[in-house]
Amino acid sequence: MLDTIFIITAAIILISAILTITAHNVVHALLYLIVTMLAVSLVFFILGSSFAAALQIIVYAGAIMVLFLFVTMMLHQGEKSLAQERHLFHFSSSITALVLCSMLFFELIYLLFLMPVASNTIFTTALSPIVTVKQIGMQLYGPYSLLVVISALMLLSALITAIHISKNPSTTKIKTQDNDL
Repeated sequence: MLDTIFIITAAIILISAILTITAHNVVHALLYLIVTMLAVSLVFFILGSSFAAALQIIVYAGAIMVLFLFVTMMLHQGEKSLAQERHLFHFSSSITALVLCSMLFFELIYLLFLMPVASNTIFTTALSPIVTVKQIGMQLYGPYSLLVVISALMLLSALITAIHISKNPSTTKIKTQDNDL
C-alpha cells in the first residue's frame, strides 16, 4: 500500500509541475507550485524524513506564499489592481489544485492514522538511521556555510531588485528635478 501512495504522490507532483509550467495566469501557477511543494514534502515523509518534510512546507510552500503576497502588496496600484486580481482568480479555475491537495491530505491521513502499526514502523526505521536537527545544523553551518551565505545574498539581491522594479519612475524623476533646482 505504501508503494501505491508513493506512486499517486509522484503522479500528483508531475501533474502539478506540468500545470505550473503551462499556466497562463501567475496566481494559478503559484497554486500549482504550492501543490508540487506539498507533494514533495509528502514524499519526504513517506521516506521517513519528517524534518525534511516540515522544512519543505515551511521554507518552500510558506515562503513562496509570503513572497507572492509581498510582491502583490508592493505592486498594488489601487482600484485598478483590485479589479485585475478579481478577474485573475476564479474559484472554478482552482478546482484542480483543490482536488490535488485533497488527495495529498487523504494520503497523509492514511499514513498517519489508518496504516497498520507494523508497516508504519517499516518505512520510518528501515530506510536510514535517525538524523537529528543538530546534525543537520552542523552540516549546514559547517562545511556548507558558504552555500548558505550565497543563497542568502541571492535572496537579498532579488529583494532589492523587486523594490527597484516596483519604484514609480515619475516619482524618482520629480525628486531629481527638485534636487537640480
